[in-house]
Amino acid sequence: MTRGFFDPKYSKLPEDIPLFPLTGALLLPGGTLPLNVFEPRYLTMVDHALSQARCIGMIQPCEESKDEGTASLYNIGCLGRITSFMETDDGRYLISLQGLIRFRIAKETNHPFGFRQARCDYSNFRGDIEENGAEIVDRTRLLKCLESYFEINSINADWKAIEHTENSRLVNTLAMICPFSAAEKQAILEAQTLSERSEVMETIMDMAIHQKNQKLATQ
Repeated sequence: MTRGFFDPKYSKLPEDIPLFPLTGALLLPGGTLPLNVFEPRYLTMVDHALSQARCIGMIQPCEESKDEGTASLYNIGCLGRITSFMETDDGRYLISLQGLIRFRIAKETNHPFGFRQARCDYSNFRGDIEENGAEIVDRTRLLKCLESYFEINSINADWKAIEHTENSRLVNTLAMICPFSAAEKQAILEAQTLSERSEVMETIMDMAIHQKNQKLATQ
């Protein structure tokens, strides 16, 4: 992943971060996630992040719960840095998070102001934030899967733009915008490398295409 000018170095990553549990929200290193923040505890969380390193850990609950603030969490999430911030007249924050690096929760602790926070271990994902060179992705297979997947989901695409998008941006953007389930998004997040991430996406899309074709065949 190419580092931005303001992105922290690996040695400067925050050890303790606020957590934002959100089902179906996938943030990947290098990706951008817009968020509409309105719950009081998460407004407080954004205030805290802005006063510190501007970092928030996006993570998914691993169980259905009416309160994502108390649900059990997957152990792996992605650290995001607030790159844009706007207040609204009705008391919301509109923010954008830039994905930096994945993390594993080492220990979770409750913050005195009500939001969740954790001590994080980044050691397994150091490659997310340091230059590793271009990774090999089977673009031909990926685009073939993508064309069929978009067709069964009635998704329009700018194929010219897709064909000219470099590998990491293409894979990460598709992973974040495609209508995958929460469990599928978690599997994509946990894939160790970009090429593995692409392969997981292809498997998910192949399964969806197969299931759709089977359903059509029985009608």
